[in-house]
Amino acid sequence: MSKGESLARRTLAPFASLLLFLQAALLVTGGAVRLTGSGLGCPTWPQCTPGSYTPVPHQVQGQLHAWIEFGNRLLTFALFFAAIATIISVYRSHRRDLRFLTVTQLVGILAQGVLGGITVLTKLNPLAVASHFILSIFLIAAATSLYSRRKQPYVRTSSSHVGISRYSTLHMCLSFLVIAVGTLVTGSGPHAGDLQAPRLHLDIRHIAYFHGALVVLLLLLTIFFFLHHDHRYETKRWLAIFFILAMAQGAIGYIQYIKGVPELLVGTHLLGSSLVWIAAWRVRLSVVRKPA
Repeated sequence: MSKGESLARRTLAPFASLLLFLQAALLVTGGAVRLTGSGLGCPTWPQCTPGSYTPVPHQVQGQLHAWIEFGNRLLTFALFFAAIATIISVYRSHRRDLRFLTVTQLVGILAQGVLGGITVLTKLNPLAVASHFILSIFLIAAATSLYSRRKQPYVRTSSSHVGISRYSTLHMCLSFLVIAVGTLVTGSGPHAGDLQAPRLHLDIRHIAYFHGALVVLLLLLTIFFFLHHDHRYETKRWLAIFFILAMAQGAIGYIQYIKGVPELLVGTHLLGSSLVWIAAWRVRLSVVRKPA
């Protein structure tokens, strides 16, 4: 093994870890932009204000709002360079099994930039905001896969785990559905990112009840899945982690609803959604992948 390949293998793990952290951070900071009313702090795209790529005093929003929005944009650039560094490490370490995952990260980050621009240009249309969030969910899943395989190659499990694989597929899909419906709750609620931003014409009580019912169903499925007799230890461990995170997330969601969705609790709920999704994806990976 050459010195270059050895160095690439050593740097792959920290770069993959950084990529996952930044993907989750982008989701959380995007929520902070919305919760502070800074969604149009930079009212144009790709420039922040007409004639400037950085914040300058203007009449639409205050300087603080502009810097909050601009900081979120800068995080996308940090993600881009982290993805480039990860791609270089993957190619130089000859990890062919990771090439597709790293390329999807780069393509997804570029797509995030475009979606972010559409979100701004549509004045924070809730469907554009939701699509921005959902793309982050997909990128977090890919970054989680990359992170889980950063130290050694993994292969698909044998067909003898078909039954368990079906449970894990249902568990993953229901987890995604809970998150997707959560974006509809957000799009119908008061935290639009700007006072003039449009809202979805949905009864927030009804959509919140539906969201809560899906959470209860997901928790019941998790218990049933955990009690299944044919499990690897890693699957049970991640199911337990998922259940704890989901219970905490459900409690935060209920409290924020009865308290009138205060910003701090909503932000905590956003962080929880990324952690719950990572745990759900690790459950799925523990079923369909194993060390080579």
